Amino acid sequence: MDYFCVDVESSGPIPGLHNLLSVGVVHVRRYQGEYQLFEDLYVELRPVFPEFEDAAMAVNKLDIARLESEGLSPEAAVGRIVDFVEGQRTGKKDRPVFVAHNAPFDWMFFTYYCGHAGRPNPFGHSALDTKALAMGKLNIPWNQTSLRNIRRLMPEVEPMDPDKLHHAVEDARYTARVFCGLMRR
Repeated sequence: MDYFCVDVESSGPIPGLHNLLSVGVVHVRRYQGEYQLFEDLYVELRPVFPEFEDAAMAVNKLDIARLESEGLSPEAAVGRIVDFVEGQRTGKKDRPVFVAHNAPFDWMFFTYYCGHAGRPNPFGHSALDTKALAMGKLNIPWNQTSLRNIRRLMPEVEPMDPDKLHHAVEDARYTARVFCGLMRR
C-alpha cells in the first residue's frame, strides 16, 4: 500500500474563495517490514481567487507577489502532484492513500483543486487522518491530538525544526514521521 502524507498552505479556510498556495507530499510505504519515507514533492501555486486572510498569510509566511510571478498554475501544480503520486506508486492495484494531520482540511483543498484543474483526484473520495489514528493508537481524546501533544507522547519521532513550521513539505515530512511512528505501534 502506498501512502502519501500531504500538507497544504492556503490563503484562508474555504476552497474557491481562498487559494491553495503550496503543497508538500511525502511518499510512505512499508518496506522490509517497516514504514519508511521515500520521495517527496513541493509545489507553490499562483493565486487565482480573491480572498486572503491576514491570519492565514501570517501562518504560511508566503509572499503573494512572488507566488503571482513564480507560482505554478493550478493545472500545472495538480498535474505535477498527480504525476508524482502515479510515478511513486508500487501497488498499482491499490488506490494510493491520502494521509494528513487534519485530513479534512488538506483533502478538501486538494480535491477542489483537482476539479478546478480538470484532473481526477488520485486518492478518490477518502483520506486517512493522523489525528483520528492517534486517538486510536495512543488512546487519547480528540482535543489531545495536536502535533505538539503527539510530539510529547511520541518522543521517538524526530521533532520538526520550529523554523520550518508551516512550510508544506516540512509539515508533510513531520506528518509522515508521525504516521510511521503510529503505524509501528
